[in-house]
Amino acid sequence: MKLIILLIAALAVGAAHAHDNDPSQPLAAAEAHFLDFLDADSAVGLIDSGFTAEFEGRDRAAWETARKAQYDHLTAALAQIDEAALTKEDAAALAAMRVTLADHADPSAATAHDPAAPRCADAHRTDLDYAGLRAALVSCFRELGNHMYFEGRVIDRGTALQLLHDIEEPERRMLLFDAFQPLWDALNGGNRPDSPWRRMIRMAAEEAAQHGSQIDAAAKAIGVTTPQVEQWLVRILEAWRDANPQRMVEPWDYRYQIGKANRALAKSLTSERLLPLNKRFFADLGADLGQLDVLFDLAERPDKSPLAYSDFLRRGRATDAGWQRPRARIVGRYPLGGLFSINELVHENGHAVHVSAIRTRPAHMDWPDTIFTEAFADVPAWSVYERAWQRKYLGRAVSQKDSLRALHGLTTLDVAWSLFEIRMLRDPAADPNRVWSAITGEYLRILPHPQVPWWAMRVQLASQPGYMVNYGLGAVLAAEMRARTREQIGPFDAGNPAWYGWLSERLLRHGSGRDTQRLMQDFLGRPPSPDAVLSEIRRIR
Repeated sequence: MKLIILLIAALAVGAAHAHDNDPSQPLAAAEAHFLDFLDADSAVGLIDSGFTAEFEGRDRAAWETARKAQYDHLTAALAQIDEAALTKEDAAALAAMRVTLADHADPSAATAHDPAAPRCADAHRTDLDYAGLRAALVSCFRELGNHMYFEGRVIDRGTALQLLHDIEEPERRMLLFDAFQPLWDALNGGNRPDSPWRRMIRMAAEEAAQHGSQIDAAAKAIGVTTPQVEQWLVRILEAWRDANPQRMVEPWDYRYQIGKANRALAKSLTSERLLPLNKRFFADLGADLGQLDVLFDLAERPDKSPLAYSDFLRRGRATDAGWQRPRARIVGRYPLGGLFSINELVHENGHAVHVSAIRTRPAHMDWPDTIFTEAFADVPAWSVYERAWQRKYLGRAVSQKDSLRALHGLTTLDVAWSLFEIRMLRDPAADPNRVWSAITGEYLRILPHPQVPWWAMRVQLASQPGYMVNYGLGAVLAAEMRARTREQIGPFDAGNPAWYGWLSERLLRHGSGRDTQRLMQDFLGRPPSPDAVLSEIRRIR
């Protein structure tokens, strides 16, 4: 009996020591603090956006205290991890957390309310580093892009882009185009080599040479090279050129020329109708936005983000009561309505339902590759340009040709911006106005105005050089996903209750746990190609 007791005691001690040496224990603690930190960080971001003064009963100070505490707990837990002892799966989880944390500031150095944060006027300072110069240029979009003057009133950049689809008189369209001039001057005034944007793109090229660019990341994500990406973009632009009239147009007339569907459906897509239509469509896809508890931030307010976006508000996790679904928030402004606006709103809601579908371990509770993220959001967003969607939700539809020109006229603009950034990052000393005029003149048949930096309409060109490829090249993946989904579960442009569950299981639930190449290979049974999007564009004929 004594021998048995001694054996049991020895086993117990051994088990305790094994538990103490289990490398998964500090990793599990780190993952728990990781979620708590990200939730506190999201709450601080929500309050700093101006949407609310409190969230879940706590003000900014309380959330900031929680954010700092969780960050300290997280870094302490990470320091205890024996990386050499981790399994391959746990090592991947640790790497995923580090990637996510790289996009979130250390709260000990946070300057959310720092009055010295770069403003638009600071863009001409030569002492700013790469991050500071980008921040200053983004401020230009907030300070100038949100306050454009047209016909005696103030409008924002998004409203101006919508109006360019709608205004009948060419002279008024030209005046509206000119309303962008203060923004363009701030970014690239005089097109001098020392203009703020041209200095920034040189810094971006240096950064890309050392660490790779967003374009390199997108190419790697789908298993191709950057030169192949450029070839695909050119093929898409050539398909657009060949499917459309040969006449040249002024840059202020381009959106009007492709915008016939926008004008025809304008009365059916007033600003007040956008959100109800959006909610109805997603409910018909099996994704009830009310049940998913999506937070909408669509009202006007001063200094609101110049960029529509969606993000996590709360991360998903297992609780004693069961699975707590992630929660998303959507930021945007749609004062005019229209087809252009409903497309963007549905795109942002595509992000929101993606967030809500992620169900994975804490370390992977984040977005997958950016290119996949942006491409998936276009899977439902492209539906608004289909006659089946228009007939069901608006009670009327325009011709397929007009709808597809409205959609892919914008798609190919994104492709043109993608090609523009590839060429500017490759040769940052090039004249951006001439690079842009050459691309848009050859493929979009837009008359050149090399003295005007009208390429500077997208905030991503300042905030994240190279990011536009996630929209341009993302069209390849969006077309592939739409075609494969139709093959497997049938049409969904007018709703399909199987859509959300089917795609959640196959594409969305993994978070950052699967890369785009594996997702698309498993989904398609082959690598992606531009054939689907080329077929889409050729439907215009």
